[in-house]
Amino acid sequence: MMLQGHFVSALLTESYREEGGAAYSLWAYLRGVTAPVFFTVTGFIFTYLLFKKYERGWSNLRVKKGIKRSGLLMLIGYVLQIRFGRLMEGSINASFDIVHVLQCLGLSMLLIIVLYLAAHKFNKYLFQILLGSITVLLFLSNGTVNQWECGLLPEWLSNYITRENGSVFTMVPWFGFATAGACLSGFFHSHLNKQGFYTKAFLITLSIGILLIFQSYEFIRDMGILTDNHFLQSAIDDSYLFARLGVVFVIFAIFITLRNILNHKVILDIGQNTLTIYILHAMVLYGSITGHGQAHIIKYGEWYLCIVNSLVGLYQKGDGKGVDHIRLKYNMGHHLKPHCKF
Repeated sequence: MMLQGHFVSALLTESYREEGGAAYSLWAYLRGVTAPVFFTVTGFIFTYLLFKKYERGWSNLRVKKGIKRSGLLMLIGYVLQIRFGRLMEGSINASFDIVHVLQCLGLSMLLIIVLYLAAHKFNKYLFQILLGSITVLLFLSNGTVNQWECGLLPEWLSNYITRENGSVFTMVPWFGFATAGACLSGFFHSHLNKQGFYTKAFLITLSIGILLIFQSYEFIRDMGILTDNHFLQSAIDDSYLFARLGVVFVIFAIFITLRNILNHKVILDIGQNTLTIYILHAMVLYGSITGHGQAHIIKYGEWYLCIVNSLVGLYQKGDGKGVDHIRLKYNMGHHLKPHCKF
């Protein structure tokens, strides 16, 4: 989902981006679901492993592994944003400290560990309620938090809260998707070995998903009117987050029905190497570290072509044969129509 979404978005020519087209609209909507699925699944898997040794607290092996993994994700996230060409010149690019998916995901895992350590001495159901409550609170407060001014905080820290400096994945609301997955993992851990579990899990996740998709807006609106609560009334515009979570739950239901296929060795091997795949795709497509990726080449492709055509034209003395050859070879891959003439 991530790879096709990013590559298609970056490389699809403008003539195919039909905003009113059914196919493009469906693809665009599903692309918007990719990150919620990614965060929810990560929270689910990571917390499910914590639940296996729930009472152990700090001695739970997954705690120390999780801390290391969180730190690694955040470190890689920042490294991918460094432009080493600028670094070699003695400066660093201004976008270095914005928060993207890896930093947000790493901090989300770290916060789940903190919550687990605070709650492991209590009943695991209380931990689940805490996780679910955090999801609801973060979703409802998304609009309010976006209006905060974080001028007193260091910029690198404020980037986890506000999008003003270019951050894409702030903790509100994205941590909410991770805690939603974490909450759901407790249900799976407690009932996995019970007879008929997968049928019940399918029906429950599908039902919750449909309710969230079609009733979130109405529920928040009605509760705001009923209680005359300004906070709920201001959160109506954030009901789409609950709807997105509903889509994630529906996808979970699909995963349950396809669990035998998803347990195939090839798919499991891909799942175990998602970080490597992400790093490679970020470097190839967006030019992470190098600053030169396919997305940039496509965006400025006409300028590259004009420069190449000019150089070739000098050697061909204007006969155009070399220019036409390069134009044809370049356009076959990218469907660009250069506007420079010689």
